[in-house]
Amino acid sequence: MSEYDTIVVGTDGSKSSLLAVERAALIAAAFDATLIIGCAYYENKEEASKTLRQESVTILGDDIAAENLAAGKAHAEKLGVTKVETAVRAGTPVQALMAIVNDNNADLLVVGNRGINSLTGRLLGSVPADVARQSDCDVMIVHTVN
Repeated sequence: MSEYDTIVVGTDGSKSSLLAVERAALIAAAFDATLIIGCAYYENKEEASKTLRQESVTILGDDIAAENLAAGKAHAEKLGVTKVETAVRAGTPVQALMAIVNDNNADLLVVGNRGINSLTGRLLGSVPADVARQSDCDVMIVHTVN
């Protein structure tokens, strides 16, 4: 396994996404890596409704995203991560995560498995499947929901 210097993990504030944050935090602590916790948001309901695939958690506005990031950061710090950053981006979760990964030249992207086994996920795609296809870095899909 290669050494990871920069790890990105996505959160939407849900319990399952915090499980992905936890896994990413443990890896970051083991490698003394920088952990960047990212969150996507839609600027308004019209932007959110433009997406073909409705995410199970839709975050409207960067205030809610900032709250989710603060909770994720506190959780990661409790697990021993000393270098934690946060990043928020407008857009779909896939667009936001890929921008954060690329902007920070990340070595690893960690996401939960929500949506990957659903009928909608199989027909239209899911965040974990889409980022795995688009990412140039390693992707870890954490089993966070059944």
